Amino acid sequence: MTTSLQALLAGWISGQRWFAGKGRAIDELTVISDIELTDDDPGMRHLVLAVRQGENVDHYQLLVGLRAELPDRLRHVEIGPVEFAGRTAVAYDGLHDTALTRLLLRAMSGGEDFGGLRFRGDAGLRTDLRSLVVTAEQSNTSLVFGDIYILKLFRRLNAGLNPELEIVSALAERGSPHVARPYGHIELEGTTCAILQEFLAGASDGWSLATTSVRDFYASPEGLGAADVGGDFAAEAERLGAATAEVHQELAAAFPTGELDRDDLVLLATGMHKRLEHALSEVAEMAPYAEGIMRVFDALAMLGRAETVQRVHGDYHLGQVMRTTDRWVVLDFEGEPGQPLAERRALSSPLRDVAGMLRSFEYAARHLLVPEAGAAEPAAGSDQALEEARAAEWAAHNRAAFMNGYATGGTDPRDHAVLLRALELDKAVYEVLYEARNRPSWLRIPLGSLEEYRQP
Repeated sequence: MTTSLQALLAGWISGQRWFAGKGRAIDELTVISDIELTDDDPGMRHLVLAVRQGENVDHYQLLVGLRAELPDRLRHVEIGPVEFAGRTAVAYDGLHDTALTRLLLRAMSGGEDFGGLRFRGDAGLRTDLRSLVVTAEQSNTSLVFGDIYILKLFRRLNAGLNPELEIVSALAERGSPHVARPYGHIELEGTTCAILQEFLAGASDGWSLATTSVRDFYASPEGLGAADVGGDFAAEAERLGAATAEVHQELAAAFPTGELDRDDLVLLATGMHKRLEHALSEVAEMAPYAEGIMRVFDALAMLGRAETVQRVHGDYHLGQVMRTTDRWVVLDFEGEPGQPLAERRALSSPLRDVAGMLRSFEYAARHLLVPEAGAAEPAAGSDQALEEARAAEWAAHNRAAFMNGYATGGTDPRDHAVLLRALELDKAVYEVLYEARNRPSWLRIPLGSLEEYRQP
């Protein structure tokens, strides 16, 4: 491709929702890999861009479509006119063109190689399906093919095997019912570019189910408990806990495990203290809770027993699980996308995932109390104390159900209360800092769940 496309991309990429460097100037954009997949009209090229912003360099992948004339249905993803190989074409985001995306299925089904770009997949893949871009994602782009497959393309690339492909493949080989079956993938010189998996048609995500239960509870007459309302979520929370424990057992069987000794726990607690100190320096509202939280971190440093570590999900919450007609399915094993790959693949306590889900129940219970979250205003005559009491009741009810379900797997999280509470509070500190920076009106959510740590 010519430098004219490179110049176009420098202006275009900063406006994409998956671009991680928003708000910072792009100092340099370089096309470091350019592989032609088809030279027809439409044509398609796979590009990897190196984007430098200050001292930071990130790598992004694009599937660029090329057409002599761009139809109106693709105008919204136009990059611009370019010249190459003696002809002029209009470049655009090729993932929105089903005429091109079918080529990806055919290449995976056929196990084709294009230079260093390798397509691998089941030989029996259907290759005649139309694709639709999922618009809700922030950091990646997913395509749904018919109601059978979903292809997740990682926009920002990290060198090496992506944890999601690694874990889902391992668990699928073990026959786990709690992962979406993998059908294929794309890789570039050992780096995972995309994963094709089973599309869970008709499934509902855990966040939607939980928040529907919260709405039912808030709309119920005063005096009814969370367990008395028709939309009680506790049975599903318990099934989710059991499914989570099964996934952790399968991960422990499929990958190496280890232990955190006392020195490791001291280091872990030290890191938690540092993150709390950083949050205190930015968020004044955190001050009344600091002493109580510090005591929990101190207790972790004094813990006199080893704790097991293994591969975990790493970014576990209600939005990462789907309920089908017969089971819970866990999605997105890639961990925190912004973290280095080595960190995302590192061993950690399975209680880290438990803590993440417990925090998610707190968010589900309280997010409707924030007016701009899209919820109805509180009922006339209600006050914040009553709202918080009902939120705390729903969260406690479903947290207990989740841990009861998890305990059926043989380990009760409450038997490791010191580590679990420290991990949960460390997550809450992160949430406070995130909300203060990005959604100040949501600061009420994490702070509202910390009342027991407030000092007079």
